[in-house]
Amino acid sequence: MPGTVRRVVPITFGWEHMPLSISVLGEDPTVVLREPVPGVLCEVDGGWVLLDAGFNTPQLTDPALAPGYVFDYVQDELVGDAGDSVDVAFERVGIDPDDVVALAVSHLHYDHAGGLHRFEGKVPVHCQRKELDAALAGEEDAPGNRRVDYAGLDLDWRTADGDVELAPGITALATYGHTPGHQSFMVDLADGSGFVFAFDAADLQRNLDDELSPGGLFSDADDPEAEAIEAIRRLKKLSVEKGYRLLPGHDPDVWPAFTAELGVAGADGPSRLLEW
Repeated sequence: MPGTVRRVVPITFGWEHMPLSISVLGEDPTVVLREPVPGVLCEVDGGWVLLDAGFNTPQLTDPALAPGYVFDYVQDELVGDAGDSVDVAFERVGIDPDDVVALAVSHLHYDHAGGLHRFEGKVPVHCQRKELDAALAGEEDAPGNRRVDYAGLDLDWRTADGDVELAPGITALATYGHTPGHQSFMVDLADGSGFVFAFDAADLQRNLDDELSPGGLFSDADDPEAEAIEAIRRLKKLSVEKGYRLLPGHDPDVWPAFTAELGVAGADGPSRLLEW
């Protein structure tokens, strides 16, 4: 059944230079990939729904803050040679961030939730309850998370337990495994076509093709690898049933090709490779 999403616009907040072993469990940690950090804009009545919010530019670009914020095995690269990477990413696709009417995060790792500050006090933010509860538990950062990205901000949290329709044509899919409450998204377009966006349930096309668990597993399940593989299988089954294209979250070849196919060149232009 056709949805009411009129258009999908992929955006790129930057890139991460990181070991292959983070994306594929058991792979060679000396092999480093330049992986895109994506977001997805879905045009609905009244504006845009944003899926994932990218980096926290003020944290990453402040020499006094960044060393305690970044991982020593990851180099982050932001779109643009100045300014907030969220604003730059939107500018490159010709969309105003103030036209966002709702936001959903796949999970609360710093490369997906870092840009939440840009929408503070403005729009509802959708997240799985398990994800938010785990991220806010205790006083310390959870693995991969940075509390400064979400704790203490004026955010209108809308939590769910499992699959939920966020807006007509946009469904959050519970794909726990990478984190306690990771969610992927299915988008039904008005013309009857659609997409399934895995985000970090499957970083690379290889994760999907060979049903391989991502390497970074922060789930609270008894067997996180099995849980992660089951999430991949679920997404593959759903994409076949719906006839929708399934896209991995950080693939360095698939994501640029997808943006080009949709006529988006938003990742072009200057960028900042950050080193501390």
